[in-house]
Amino acid sequence: MPTRIVPINQDIQADKKAAAETLRRRFTRQGTFVINLVSSPGSGKTSLLEATCRHWGDRFCVAVLVGDLATDRDAERLRPYVPVEQLTTGGACHLELSLVESGLAKLPPTPLDFLFIENIGNLVCPASHDLAEHLRVVLLSTTEGDDKPGKYPKMFRTSDVMVITKTDLLPHVPFRVDQAVSDAHQIREDMNVIEVSSIRDEGIAGWCDLLKKRREAMLFEAVQR
Repeated sequence: MPTRIVPINQDIQADKKAAAETLRRRFTRQGTFVINLVSSPGSGKTSLLEATCRHWGDRFCVAVLVGDLATDRDAERLRPYVPVEQLTTGGACHLELSLVESGLAKLPPTPLDFLFIENIGNLVCPASHDLAEHLRVVLLSTTEGDDKPGKYPKMFRTSDVMVITKTDLLPHVPFRVDQAVSDAHQIREDMNVIEVSSIRDEGIAGWCDLLKKRREAMLFEAVQR
């Protein structure tokens, strides 16, 4: 049977993008800065969130939406610190905006300063889905190799910040920080880079300060409009 190509000439994601923008504006009006954490499995997203919560203590109102294919193990780790809602995709490789909205409705109705979305461990599919975040952060662990920015350019091109995690293991793994940063900057020249060791609390203060300043900038821009 011959193949026929039918031109559509429209963005099939247009409705989803519009819905994400509407929700992002709502977050901004409420003063809630939203961070979407993306990475490979095992890069240390949950450990980074634990370290972030320990560093801030009670200074900010924080909540987390945790995405996973199955189980709520990451959510259980975070519940001693902040309100958490589990988003289980049942096998899907990424979170959709509708899942974020359903999880958001189950969180306590408390005004939030920061909302973290811990996305599914995957460097491909989450790059194509806007979850109404203000900041997309890609984690790259020293145990997974310094070649990931070059191999998964879309994920790094659509991210604002790259966090290199597990730096305490650098003496033991063949990971070149300068190579990873160079590759990331070839893909996105203005990408911020932060190095952290969550278990040693190294780099966490700088990471938290970046988030605080980005939220302050969001609030300032909202007032100027």
